[in-house]
Amino acid sequence: MTIQTPTPFPGQPQSPQAPDKVVFDRHELGAIMGLYGRMVAAGEWRDYGMSFLKEVAVFAVFRRTAEHPLYRIEKRPKLRGKQGMYAVIGMDGQILKRGADLRTVLRVFDRKLIRAVE
Repeated sequence: MTIQTPTPFPGQPQSPQAPDKVVFDRHELGAIMGLYGRMVAAGEWRDYGMSFLKEVAVFAVFRRTAEHPLYRIEKRPKLRGKQGMYAVIGMDGQILKRGADLRTVLRVFDRKLIRAVE
């Protein structure tokens, strides 16, 4: 009796050890979308885009669709042991916060949210 492993759907990694692109998991997306919802309600953000590439997953935030992103939330697993795999990058390319815990990194927006609501 031979056991066959199911073939992956197109776009899925061939094996769990060698993914072909970096993605946000459910918990990471939950934290990001929670922040996004609060910022939309405050009138600061209007649109978002996601990119899943070989070395980085990016959640880009826009004030309007046709412009450059205000912020990019990036996940780079190769930096896990060095600077932390999560980063918030501003419009000018400046790294605003970097770390190993996504929720801690997203706290950089707390003071922006407080200022927007006041």
